Amino acid sequence: MKSRDGGAKMQTPEGVLFRREQGSPLKTSAHLSPLPSISTNGSNPCSPHSNLGERAPHGRRRRIGSDRFWVSLSTMAESLLLPLVRGVAGKATDALVQTVTRMCGLNDDCETLERHLLAVECKLANAEEWSQSNAYLRSWMEKLKAVAYEADDVLDDFQYEGLRREARIGKSTSRKVLGYVTRRSPLLFRFAMSRNLKGVLEKIKGLVEEMNMFGLEDSVNREERQHTWRQTHSKLDETNKMFGRDDDKEGVVKLLLDQQDQQKVQVLPIFGMGGIGKTTLAKMVYNDREVQHHFKLKIWHCVSDNFDVIAILKSIIELAIDDLPENEKTLARKGGWCMSGNIELLQKKLDEVIGGKRFLLVLDDVWNEEKGMWDDELKPLLCSVGGPGSVIVVTCRSKQVASIMCTVKPHELAFLSEEDSWELLSNKAFSSGVEEQAEFVIIGRRIVNKCGGLPLALKTMGGLLSSKQQVEEWKAIEESNIGDNVGGKHKVMPILKLSYKHLSSEMKQCFAFCALFPKDYEMEKDMLIQLWMANGFIQEEGTMDLTQKGEFIFHELLWRSFLQEMKVKYGIYYSGTEHETIVCKMHDLMHDLAREITNECSTIEELIEQKAMVRNVRHLQLSKVKLEKKCELFDDKVSLRTLLATSRIHQDLKRLPHVSLRALQWKSVCTSFKAENAKHLRYLDLSTCSVDAKLLHSVCLLYNLQTLRLNDCLELQELPGDMMISLGKLIHLYLFGCDNLEGMPRKIGQLNNLHTLTTFIVDTRDGCGIEELKDLRHLSNRLELYNLRKIKCAKHAKEANLHQKQNLSELLFSWCLRRFDNLENEACNEEEVLQSLEPHSKMQILELYGYGGLEIPRWMRDPQMFQCLRKLKIYNFRRCQNIPVVWLSPSLEYLRLVGMGKLKALCDNLCMEGRGHNTSVHIFPNLKKMALVELHSLEAWAVTRAGVSIDSLVTFPVLEELKIDDCPKLASIPLSPVLKDLTISGKVSWSEKETLPLQCLPEILPTSLESLRIVGFRHLVAPSCNLGDLAKLRHLWVHNCIGLKALPDGMDGLTSLRELRIRACPAMEEFPSGLLQRLPALEVLSISVCPELQRRCREGGEYFHHLVAIPYKYIPEEPEAEPESAPKAESSEKRFPRRLLPCCVHSKSDSESDNN
Repeated sequence: MKSRDGGAKMQTPEGVLFRREQGSPLKTSAHLSPLPSISTNGSNPCSPHSNLGERAPHGRRRRIGSDRFWVSLSTMAESLLLPLVRGVAGKATDALVQTVTRMCGLNDDCETLERHLLAVECKLANAEEWSQSNAYLRSWMEKLKAVAYEADDVLDDFQYEGLRREARIGKSTSRKVLGYVTRRSPLLFRFAMSRNLKGVLEKIKGLVEEMNMFGLEDSVNREERQHTWRQTHSKLDETNKMFGRDDDKEGVVKLLLDQQDQQKVQVLPIFGMGGIGKTTLAKMVYNDREVQHHFKLKIWHCVSDNFDVIAILKSIIELAIDDLPENEKTLARKGGWCMSGNIELLQKKLDEVIGGKRFLLVLDDVWNEEKGMWDDELKPLLCSVGGPGSVIVVTCRSKQVASIMCTVKPHELAFLSEEDSWELLSNKAFSSGVEEQAEFVIIGRRIVNKCGGLPLALKTMGGLLSSKQQVEEWKAIEESNIGDNVGGKHKVMPILKLSYKHLSSEMKQCFAFCALFPKDYEMEKDMLIQLWMANGFIQEEGTMDLTQKGEFIFHELLWRSFLQEMKVKYGIYYSGTEHETIVCKMHDLMHDLAREITNECSTIEELIEQKAMVRNVRHLQLSKVKLEKKCELFDDKVSLRTLLATSRIHQDLKRLPHVSLRALQWKSVCTSFKAENAKHLRYLDLSTCSVDAKLLHSVCLLYNLQTLRLNDCLELQELPGDMMISLGKLIHLYLFGCDNLEGMPRKIGQLNNLHTLTTFIVDTRDGCGIEELKDLRHLSNRLELYNLRKIKCAKHAKEANLHQKQNLSELLFSWCLRRFDNLENEACNEEEVLQSLEPHSKMQILELYGYGGLEIPRWMRDPQMFQCLRKLKIYNFRRCQNIPVVWLSPSLEYLRLVGMGKLKALCDNLCMEGRGHNTSVHIFPNLKKMALVELHSLEAWAVTRAGVSIDSLVTFPVLEELKIDDCPKLASIPLSPVLKDLTISGKVSWSEKETLPLQCLPEILPTSLESLRIVGFRHLVAPSCNLGDLAKLRHLWVHNCIGLKALPDGMDGLTSLRELRIRACPAMEEFPSGLLQRLPALEVLSISVCPELQRRCREGGEYFHHLVAIPYKYIPEEPEAEPESAPKAESSEKRFPRRLLPCCVHSKSDSESDNN
């Protein structure tokens, strides 16, 4: 049969139509021979246009009603070969590579390699398009990929040799490099590299010859094909019930109706990942009764990726005409507008058919991210027509599209809740005669969890399950990847692949690399970017360096929903240093997509399970599987690029091949690590390893190294002195938790590419002073400065230029070598030094330890310095009487003050002018957590300029968590309407001589409390506070109150109490009458070191029968004695950090974690 354009239509075995150009014979697999040859009849048996019994990569466009869409007849080409070839070709032109190849007399071969790669690059786009239907072409591309990796290794060898020589003699002219003689024989190097390069060149020549016989089109000369139209998954006339979107629909409808008084056309984007239900929601809103009545004209246009202004205008005009009365339609269609490309003519026609009507226009599935295309071309046309209250609703996947087009805050669609997801899936699954049996429900709910709340996946899986009548069939589906089953493969994945198709080459590589990590794995943002850099997936662009480019790509993938759930994760290093890390995850469907795109990423468990070799794997993640099992999978042909051991492995690295490695993470004893076995490394993480001088000397031979992580290397005492010469490309140096590190190498300021330097220890040696930070202008994130007492003068501190390092967001200042050390002798210039260390005003976290000055510096008295500060910690300011002016900071969320013995008021010099005598004063407007420890002089929350306390007027409006520990002069807790967690501690002393005077508990406790800890009040006999009024209280702990005889009466008001713990209150012998029967929610009861009370609660005691209904009880049989070492441990200054915890002794089951 003939197509309209004269081409013949052929029927494939799958029954799918594709078009063959007239006069071109049909090719079959029988035409293929082991080696390609040129066909004498003008056709090529290796042509990608030959049909091998698989789907041809063309499709046909058809019209159904008013919706045009594209039916794809092949899966999208996911090959990542193009960016790989492009990167290797670029490396061949690297100046250092060219210098060394010229030195070796191989520059002609290098140029030939570049030309061949560029020739291949031009054809690859077409090759990828046709590879899905041509097995021979796929095989050719696999060979090309292997050769491209091999060529990359060879070019890296040249680059490494150049860097090695530069490191030995310094940067010099090519003549000096050429004449430099080392122990490594230049002759042998030239011979070996000549052999390697010529071997690669011969392979690539053969592949180019084959390529020329394929008849591939040159991508730069290929005609621009018409963008395809795509039907969004939810058709406009679909009437299926919508699950879990009632609130979304109500909110969007309200937004539309609320625009009725707006004179200008408003734009409301609805955005979210593919398959989440944007079009479904827009359709439900479009068909809503109130919306139908409100708008006089409604138009729906599917834009897809064809953001052609002329085509969009014509379609909108046509749809608007369709809404006219029948007698007006004919007249409206007259004129030459439908054939015209004239914007003015189309605008006039648009104004004619819409006029002053209040219209609703839905632009469905918009992909355009070019702001100019919208702002300068389409927006002026669409927003110049219509009456007041007109609205354009846009559905899109990208936040960037939403931000470009919106005039109303975009509406983001979230994933469905677990119950809504189950309702959607079960509605489909049990709609075709499958009975809702208990086993089906259990399996179905587990499948729901795998779908992660994505409506499209849930509908697809529900439809699949509806055809399965057996439990075994449901189990099989549950155990498979969502993308592996029939429904998922043909419905979910194409939608996600369409999003993938719109990524740049760099983004595609970076996304595919994420397949290395298991599902639900929390990927650390900085680590991920650094691994991308190490593997060469990203290149510098304009003024954007590698790190900035990586940040850009990360956030793009996040915006486009390829990555999700970005959050701050809190951790702690062995040294006790707290740290914040940004992590993210991938939706399970996105993970399936990544695994389908690339076969280069794997975990060791997958290889062992499949009994597969590592030969074709480029990126591998190891686990605790025994190394013997791992080594069986390796052979001499392994060319791993990434090897990550995310958990501690007790075998040595020497047993694993790592010649081609670009990134290595290893948690073990690494004494056998040798740089010559991994000389191409860009990323090296030896955190928690036992490192020594020999190992670090070997690391200094990694001239390409970009990232070095040595966190928690407790044995690390010093860094190599020559790392400034060898590691000139170093960008990130992590030294968190290296508590035994005594100093920095000389002249570290020469590493001027550093973006990350977590730790800097000041010393008086030449080249080790604070002024070394002067030229490190790219420093970002966190910087910890130790041993500040060694700064010779304020001038040197000023030379550090901290105020110019705008990318730093966290700073730690410690005057000692360790954070909690005490200064033996006060430095004489501390105030001047701290003034000279003034940072920029956008700092988010500030920590200060051991400052001995009498006053805070001037910059700490400026409220404008703390407009972005989120967290402030101050330890051991023994002489200072005030804190930085942070009580008016709009951003401060966390405040911790420890060991400020001279501090009398938290806020001083408050201005009360113009305020009434009884006017409430709000301070710390955004503070959520506060801990005050060992503030022996603190007696007021706030004082005026006249020194008058105004505690009764002070309010902390959003304070939720408060800890007061050993602040004996503080008589009250601050007023906070939302306080949930309160810990009040006296000083726990084991000698009467050490006992400090303590105030009683406050009489009025906030009724908002949910958790209350009372610790260390030795002389508290009977609390007189309003404990019984705390109806929201869920947790009550009373510890180390040795004089306490009874809990207060009236505690039967604690109707929400779930946990009651009493410890080391030996004078307490009984509960208030009937208390245990009047605590209906009590689930946990713990009583220890209270002999008489324990006796009454054990079997045979009068309280025993009242405890039967309490699920969890801890009441030891024998009274526990306090440890004899307690006095020494608690009073020793060497154990200072212990005093930061609640001052009580716990059993294992009775321990409390202080997360402050």
